[in-house]
Amino acid sequence: MAVEAPGESSSVQNLLSSGLLELLRPAVREVDQQVQGVRESQLDLREQIDNLAAELCRINEDQKMSLDLDPYVKKLLNARRRVVLVNNILQNAQERLRRLNHNVAKETARRKALLESGILLPGSPNK
Repeated sequence: MAVEAPGESSSVQNLLSSGLLELLRPAVREVDQQVQGVRESQLDLREQIDNLAAELCRINEDQKMSLDLDPYVKKLLNARRRVVLVNNILQNAQERLRRLNHNVAKETARRKALLESGILLPGSPNK
């Protein structure tokens, strides 16, 4: 069994922690970008639904012969409500991702500062 020098175990532990944090950071950023893209698509879809609903109402008002477009307008408004709901869920997920990314960056900076100052991290075996 190899004998570890004092501080070597915490150094290895810190390297692994830093490596994991650096591994997660790009994935978190990529997910954040994809969520942002989906949110933009959802906003565009909501706008299109609003435009279509307004156009259907205008067509209904302009027709000499009454067409019953109300069920279609209700379906569109229901779809719009669902789009808004999904958008809110995506917004909350994106906010969580931003906080996670911020915490990863903060923890990385904290660990780097501790390593550079030579202070052992809490929970490391070589206190």
